[in-house]
Amino acid sequence: MRAARTLAVTATAIAAVGLGAPLAVATNGPSNVQVNPYDVHAGSTITITAKGCGHGGTVTSNAFPTTNLSVNSNGLSSAIARVNNNATPGNYNLAVRCSDSTRVVTHPFRVLAGRGAAGGIGGSLAPSSTEMAVGGSLVAAAALGGGLFIARRRRVTGAGV
Repeated sequence: MRAARTLAVTATAIAAVGLGAPLAVATNGPSNVQVNPYDVHAGSTITITAKGCGHGGTVTSNAFPTTNLSVNSNGLSSAIARVNNNATPGNYNLAVRCSDSTRVVTHPFRVLAGRGAAGGIGGSLAPSSTEMAVGGSLVAAAALGGGLFIARRRRVTGAGV
């Protein structure tokens, strides 16, 4: 009789654990959402990582187009989004939603003003008067030095010359 009770209690405990296992494996949606970098320039990229999205998901924001999360081998989901060139500088939120959950987690980030190309001014400006004076004096010094060199050059005298 005692063995029957022990067996019944053990079977009930195993059944409870067995029925609870699928619930433990099921995801409750995204968690531990992180963005890198937090401050991003308009036109640059931002990396979003999240845990709990075992089958991928989406990331949405007003600052960039909807981006898909991809799952890597260590259980993290990640996405790289390119912030729109015309995104207004300021604070934004992004929303992460797993494809196997209706739960949505938001995370803030900041968009900074876009950086222009570091192309320099090229040929768009004429030389200044100082630059012209320095250039003219260098040309004059070269002409004077060349004239002195030619004037002081020794003449070779000898047979047949």
